Amino acid sequence: MEYSEEDFIMLSGIQHFCFCKRQWALIHIDMLWEENLFTTEGEIMHEKCHDSSLSESRKNVIISRGMPIFSRRLGISGECDVVEFIKDSNGININGKNGLYKVYPVEYKRGKPKENNSDILQLCAQAICLEEMMVCTIEEGALFYGETRRRQKVIFTDELRSEVEKNFEHMHQYMKNSHIPKVKPTKGCNSCSLKNLCLPKLLKKQDTQKYILDKLNEQ
Repeated sequence: MEYSEEDFIMLSGIQHFCFCKRQWALIHIDMLWEENLFTTEGEIMHEKCHDSSLSESRKNVIISRGMPIFSRRLGISGECDVVEFIKDSNGININGKNGLYKVYPVEYKRGKPKENNSDILQLCAQAICLEEMMVCTIEEGALFYGETRRRQKVIFTDELRSEVEKNFEHMHQYMKNSHIPKVKPTKGCNSCSLKNLCLPKLLKKQDTQKYILDKLNEQ
């Protein structure tokens, strides 16, 4: 199965989906968003990563920033923070460049490695897109964390790829049905930028839009 472009969803949404399915739905279905310290710091870091004017070539490496990517098979689109093309005899041809290059995606994150695997799944999804676009195989990539200032290598196993595919299948189903799932409050709610919009303790059987409209009508 292949998705048409009008049905594409945001690749980066898999990180929200893994953190909290309700958060993902509020952002991508209800189109709600609110900034907090963590989202602002993350945006500042990504502004530099996605600045295509900073793309560069080093001795055996071509560095591309803010590369648009997509997968018709998964029905997703987005951007890579950084894609490194490293000279390798088992790599692929790059137009206008001599030699062969392997493709190595790098995703930048503001904090430190998470307890869940949301960052790893996002990076793997990027690799799947690049493989489809460039007709190649990508075995690994890396996550760079701003707090530790170190790269964490990620191997794209069959199990990881399968988990990515299953998550996007569920996301497409939620999107198709415009379904906003309910969740139980957790300690993670305290750091969520949508805490004041989600209100999991108050909503119970109400959906978010109805709650907000009711509050506006009370004024």
